[in-house]
Amino acid sequence: QVQLVESGGGLVQAGGSLRLACAASGITFSNYHMGWFRQAPGKERDIVAAINRSGGSTSYADSMKGRFAISRDNAKNTVYLQMNSLKPEDTADYYCAARYRNYGDYDYWGQGTQVTVSS
Repeated sequence: QVQLVESGGGLVQAGGSLRLACAASGITFSNYHMGWFRQAPGKERDIVAAINRSGGSTSYADSMKGRFAISRDNAKNTVYLQMNSLKPEDTADYYCAARYRNYGDYDYWGQGTQVTVSS
């Protein structure tokens, strides 16, 4: 059974930082590209950042560049999202996802962790 379990969300003041983690089980983690997504209330789910199997290549949505950093530890089957200089508009549920193919839809999703940024 595949499980992706996010942690690290919470309430933080604007300008603060949070580090999200997503622990994977039931898959050969190093075979999967990983992504972080977020969904704000009343909005669609959007990509935040992605990282390839080895961790050697990352990509970010434009609004996150320079503030967020995605990383992974294949020995720990975990992907991270370091979020700095948080803004109220970063408030959302954050989800991690795993994709086996190089492109296309993600295969597995976590249940999400809530991030609230107060002004």
